[in-house]
Amino acid sequence: MSGPPAHVWTPSHNPWLIAIAVTIATFMEVLDTTIVNVALPHIAGTMSASPDEATWAITSYLVANGIVLTISGWLAELLGRKRYFLICITMFTVCSFLCGIADSLQQLIIFRLAQGFFGGGLQPNQQSIILDSFPLAKRGAALGVVSIAVVIAPILGPTVGGYITDTSSWRWVFFINIPVGVIAVFANAILVEDPPWQGQNRRRGVDFVGLSLIALGLGCLEVMLDRGEDLDWFSSPFIVTMALLAGLGIFAATLWLLTADKPIVNLEVFRDRNFTTGCAMISALGVILYSSAVTVPQFVQVYLGYTATWSGLIMSPGGLVVVVLIPVVTRLIKVMQTRIVVAFGFCLLGAGLYYSSDLTPTIDFYTLMSQRALLSAGLAFMFVPIGALTFVTLPMRLRGDGAALFSMFRNVFGSVGIAGATALADHRQQIHQSYLSQSASPYHQPYVALTHTYARALEALGHPSASAQGAAVGRLYQMFRTQVAVLAYSDVFLALAAVAFAVVPLCLLASPVKAGAAAPSGGKR
Repeated sequence: MSGPPAHVWTPSHNPWLIAIAVTIATFMEVLDTTIVNVALPHIAGTMSASPDEATWAITSYLVANGIVLTISGWLAELLGRKRYFLICITMFTVCSFLCGIADSLQQLIIFRLAQGFFGGGLQPNQQSIILDSFPLAKRGAALGVVSIAVVIAPILGPTVGGYITDTSSWRWVFFINIPVGVIAVFANAILVEDPPWQGQNRRRGVDFVGLSLIALGLGCLEVMLDRGEDLDWFSSPFIVTMALLAGLGIFAATLWLLTADKPIVNLEVFRDRNFTTGCAMISALGVILYSSAVTVPQFVQVYLGYTATWSGLIMSPGGLVVVVLIPVVTRLIKVMQTRIVVAFGFCLLGAGLYYSSDLTPTIDFYTLMSQRALLSAGLAFMFVPIGALTFVTLPMRLRGDGAALFSMFRNVFGSVGIAGATALADHRQQIHQSYLSQSASPYHQPYVALTHTYARALEALGHPSASAQGAAVGRLYQMFRTQVAVLAYSDVFLALAAVAFAVVPLCLLASPVKAGAAAPSGGKR
């Protein structure tokens, strides 16, 4: 049903206050997706569970979150967007409290499942509220606020999570959401309102078939991605089953949504070229953003001996770079074609990833920090322009479904990126280990000479002569493992750089529009 043009309605309150209010809630939810990862070993110890079992606390959240992201547009239409948004904030906060007081792993998994279910409605509704609250000319700047939640929160998550788990109890990882959630509920209850056309949308009813197929496909996909590495991927019958069910569910859901009279998700959004191109670009960005946010802390903690807090501090300056550059980018997209800015961002991101591949066993903290800062600069040149470009020509009646699918692509492909980067790092370690082990032989003179040098050094330090040789071999093995890891993680960053550069030509498929310029169909139907 047609709604009024975008310039007719303006919210009663200052739209910037609205943007801040909805972003507080979303920042809390996005932060929670990475902050818990750092606390997982502590959770496993407290719950007397294995690390493998404790991983289900993350998997359960991702499964519920991925499913709800897709159907959040329908739920907002069914319940009313403001009402649904407030329900999500309230219940996410309540579930955070329940997670913090959980006495067993089973309780924690159930509460995390519920937390993911309500958290999944926050990101897409935040975006659609901001899109409707701002005129087209100011939308790019407003989307800069969105990036604070989506780009900076995953970067700060390991830092905050590391500090909390190093200095206090893991339960505060969840309790920290409570005051933020309470503030967000009151702020959004006062400031947010539904636009006139929100209530005029034709309600689609309950599409049980579409809902079931989406739950099957995305649920099994998230389980496969999150558990695949622990279970050795397709050598596990469980992962093979999950992969088959995910493929079947997604394929059947797509066919159903294309042919159903009242589908739970309207795939008409993909007729818009900018929206389709934007989803492809945000998918690539999700792969790079989430995989790099996990890969860097993993490498420095496991192989360089950093604590969780210090590994997080490597990531933090990147958040500052994003904050500084976003105002620059929002002005830039008003005078340049948005697709050109996005293409430049992917080039800069590729350069940052290539620079990050320059790893050595003795790399220092400041070099790691500068690598992350350059990578984050590329992110700043992409998120706001991609968001502006994706929705510039999308009709208002499709914004709910569009925002839901946009967020879903980013998060699902973020999970793909994490799983792919972890698997690639392990695979490349095996390859490099096989190659380098040929030199770690008693028949290879440099190896023998180095072992002898280490043994003599240990003896000089007072180590018993009888065991000095064995200790020297052990020391060399540790150096060998670190070198293998350095080469493998360098390969991961090179692969991500290749992804970034490969997306650059895709950017040119979008329309040559500028943020704030009138679009032929944007917001008119």
